[in-house]
Amino acid sequence: MAQYKTGTKARLKRQRTEQAIALAMQGRWEEAVEVNRDIIEVFPTDVDAHNRLGKALTELGRYDDARASYERALENDPNSTIAQRNLARLSHLKEGQFMISEGHPKLGPHVFVEESGKTCLTELHQPAPREVLARMTSGDQVYLRVSSNGLIVENVRGEYLGRLEHKLEMRLMKLMEGGNRYSSAIASITGNDGKVIIRETFRHPSQAGRASFPHREADGFRSYVKESLIRYGLEEEEGSEEVDDNSDWEEESEEDVHEGFSLIEDLGGAVLDHDQDEV
Repeated sequence: MAQYKTGTKARLKRQRTEQAIALAMQGRWEEAVEVNRDIIEVFPTDVDAHNRLGKALTELGRYDDARASYERALENDPNSTIAQRNLARLSHLKEGQFMISEGHPKLGPHVFVEESGKTCLTELHQPAPREVLARMTSGDQVYLRVSSNGLIVENVRGEYLGRLEHKLEMRLMKLMEGGNRYSSAIASITGNDGKVIIRETFRHPSQAGRASFPHREADGFRSYVKESLIRYGLEEEEGSEEVDDNSDWEEESEEDVHEGFSLIEDLGGAVLDHDQDEV
């Protein structure tokens, strides 16, 4: 193993960590594997690096290797909820069952940054089977598709993940028919349940003045999106704060915010903070 001075090691770790996260955000999983292994060679007890390696191996369908990485993370930190959750997820997957192709990047942090009336968080209704959801992680891009049954959520391969709450999907379908466009990503997957973030990316001139997700800002409104979710696209830690679904909302005739989803607020601190990377 190469020898490094303390300052050099710290700088190397920071640079390599930033590189590993950037590769993951770009969907370059093979390269992410190599960079995280380089980190582990110098810092064999780095729990974050073992977790990141497990994530990259999972995306490549190398589930046995991924399990081993998460198990090593737990050896160094038995309380690592990230390792615990991902080992639970992997228990539903078989080796080689789902190979992830290179070039399917995570959506960047801009998707998670609140912009008044343009961003919301919603639960998946009628979710796909657990083994399908288990292949998805936070930050994975998903798509909204209008079907004969309503507005459904699909992954990059066209697999059904769930649908939106009825009033919400009716509203969004009307806006999409009017020319609006939206991007969406997985916010969290927990067992048989999932949440997605939806962001308005284009408002057609015919929809001028009509917010996709109208609301009244509530005092003390809490941010749902954890920095760890944005940093590397894994589930939020236990105890992470969610938006208050019981917040008061401004009614806009038929434009009210509907049951089952919430708006994302106050994300000024949501940045890529690699020095405290939890994943």
